[in-house]
Amino acid sequence: MTKVDIISGFLGAGKTTLIAKLLKEAFPGEQVVLIENEFGEIGIDGGFLKESGVEIREMNSGCICCSLVGDFGTSLKEVVEKYHPDRIIIEPSGVGKLSDVIKAVKDLHIENEIRLNSASTVADASKVKVYMKNFGEFFNNQIEHAGTIILSRTQNVSEAKTDIELIRSLNKDAHIITTPWDDINGKQILDAMENVTNLELEMLAEAAAKVAEEHEHHHHHHDHDEECGCGHDHEHEHHHDHDEECGCGHDHEHDHEHEHHHDHDDECGCGHDHEHEHHHDHDGECGCGHDHHHGHHHADEVFTSWGVETPNKYGKEELSEILRKLSETDDYGEILRAKGMLPTPDGKWMFFDLVPEEYEIRDGEPEITGR
Repeated sequence: MTKVDIISGFLGAGKTTLIAKLLKEAFPGEQVVLIENEFGEIGIDGGFLKESGVEIREMNSGCICCSLVGDFGTSLKEVVEKYHPDRIIIEPSGVGKLSDVIKAVKDLHIENEIRLNSASTVADASKVKVYMKNFGEFFNNQIEHAGTIILSRTQNVSEAKTDIELIRSLNKDAHIITTPWDDINGKQILDAMENVTNLELEMLAEAAAKVAEEHEHHHHHHDHDEECGCGHDHEHEHHHDHDEECGCGHDHEHDHEHEHHHDHDDECGCGHDHEHEHHHDHDGECGCGHDHHHGHHHADEVFTSWGVETPNKYGKEELSEILRKLSETDDYGEILRAKGMLPTPDGKWMFFDLVPEEYEIRDGEPEITGR
């Protein structure tokens, strides 16, 4: 019997860092497969985790109109049949709805082979309040459907008590871990995640199914031809080629309503229009005029994703200045998350992570190409 652990969390919460800790400290001797379900067209986390020795399956799509990209059910069944792992960790996209992921696992009906072992959410303690206010529809769903909520960066926060009250207002029953991760062993975190009873998990699954069904009613859902309301065909994976076309057959250079050309200093090369990104104001409304606190939106109505592979080399100071602009200014829109790996002129590699108002650069193992 394969255990399935879902580890969700909003953009930049620290899911990959937690998974790396669990792989090192909580799962020794177990065969583990990690399913990465990122919404960008380029996978990054697999590179971050490759030295862990775990089997990683990345499911990426150029579009972000679905909470689960690709044929998730087929992929999960293939993993079970091919590897017969002790444990499958599912890391959904940062804007994926946990209710959708729980429902997708339960809907597979291969209970004699897999069982939902835990559904947890990582939440950045320094951003609970602002994300709840501005991105409530996505952020709150992950809190509401978690059996365990693992707060990250609690060592940087003086008002953890306020965060706990806010979290409790959404989910009064969840186990909440507030201890800084450096002070706690991965095994202790896993024990808390697994300490949710089967009955509680069943109740979570029932609630998730109800929410996911409501979401489908409010939205154009996938029909049997694998089409979602965005009009793209997700049966084939989207690979951007040199003409900025992805496998969906749409030309993204001209396919957006508001055309905008970046100048030389501001060019991202993705061909997408970034001029009319969604800026959330203090009332939790973004520039599109929708209130995302309540309601039913697909991720691509609220968030834009961009990724690129590059052989270009960057110095640490140059990268630091780029990240400073992305994290501290709104010159390029409201950047909620950036991550990647880049070569330096002296033959080393830098891995970077960014969330609003903070970023880090660390040394990493060489990669095939920068991304």
